[in-house]
Amino acid sequence: MSSNYKLLVKNAKQVVLICNNGEKYLTKTGMQSLCVIENGSIVIGSDGLIRAVGPTDTIKDQYSQASFDKVIDATGMCVIPGLVDAHTHPVWAGDRVHEFAMKLAGATYMDVHRAGGGIHFTVEHTRAAPASDLLASLTGRLARMQRAGTTLVECKSGYGLELQTELKMLEVIEAARCSLPINISSTYCGAHAVPRGKTVAEATADILQVQLPQLREHMSQGTLRVDNIDVFCEQGVFDLSSTRSILQAGKDMGLNINFHGDELHPMNSAQLGAELGALAISHLEEVTDEGIAAMATAKTAAVLLPTTAYILRLPQPRARDMLEAGVIVALGSDFNPNAYCCSMPMVMHLACVNMKMSMPEALTAATINAAYALGHSHTHGSLEVNKHGDLLVLNTTRWEHLIYQFGGHQELIRYVIIKGNVVYDNDKTMDF
Repeated sequence: MSSNYKLLVKNAKQVVLICNNGEKYLTKTGMQSLCVIENGSIVIGSDGLIRAVGPTDTIKDQYSQASFDKVIDATGMCVIPGLVDAHTHPVWAGDRVHEFAMKLAGATYMDVHRAGGGIHFTVEHTRAAPASDLLASLTGRLARMQRAGTTLVECKSGYGLELQTELKMLEVIEAARCSLPINISSTYCGAHAVPRGKTVAEATADILQVQLPQLREHMSQGTLRVDNIDVFCEQGVFDLSSTRSILQAGKDMGLNINFHGDELHPMNSAQLGAELGALAISHLEEVTDEGIAAMATAKTAAVLLPTTAYILRLPQPRARDMLEAGVIVALGSDFNPNAYCCSMPMVMHLACVNMKMSMPEALTAATINAAYALGHSHTHGSLEVNKHGDLLVLNTTRWEHLIYQFGGHQELIRYVIIKGNVVYDNDKTMDF
């Protein structure tokens, strides 16, 4: 086969495809039996898409006449898909490390919230911050995520709670999307909290009558690309009725429904999301059996966030019950000032230890299923022909070490590759 290609990764001890039949998600036993090629190679074309993946000898024969812009010899190493972080809040100003001390002393999430901390503290600082400062901090945070193996990330607004700051945050996310290699799914989250001085009804009316119409205008003009709509459906925040109104309005604009539900109290958010055709619901620490069944039937993904339950000392999400019911389980870091974690390998480790997921389940939840939760599983989340050439090369002979070595990803990830381009070349890996 005579032609020029962008990248050849050859001789890998393992190439973990995740799946190889065009599946958009995996559930139940499909999450336990991943597709793995022993001694494999992968070819990425000049367009950044995967052209071939298979046994090293087969690829060598098929591409013996081809030339490559770059060749990586992955002898003794593993290749896995780039990780997908399905839930983050990475655009904000203001340091909340003092709140960690409050939580360690016994304060709950809502205690901090009522004391003027939490989201409202961040809102005040984010409203005052110039867009240039927000972009600079976002760029640094995304770089940290990328070094930890994330190649597709969901980024929310939600620390403005009024039109101008919400638009400022979305514009910062758009600027990052246009200037950085990492893939971004953008989420409008103007209903992250009820602004001080407003009732739920007033806040809902502002979103429906002011914020969403302006957002629609920017999207139609092509100045903003927004993919998802989010609401924090919770006692003391947005109730079920206001959540329904906002999510339906976003869906009518063409946005995917992807929202916070059943985190601190059982709100029947899961049933609402299933009814509205939500693509995904996050948190779900307090989901009911009926909610789990509804999500499984509707093929609404559950984005579980083990860092949140860990930091807030909440009950763990019922991952095993969801898995056994056939729910599409995905993972996210919930990166935000309350849960400062940039590392999906650490998220996967916590999911295994605290939520009793297996390592194959956790990797599936952080790749193809997380991509599904963002509407990207046709292009991301597995190493299949015609998907984006987003992958990690690990300095280990078994992929499981990325999860097993808690906090060890900095020494394991040798290369991070996005669309066939090496975006992180780590010469500090260590043998173990």
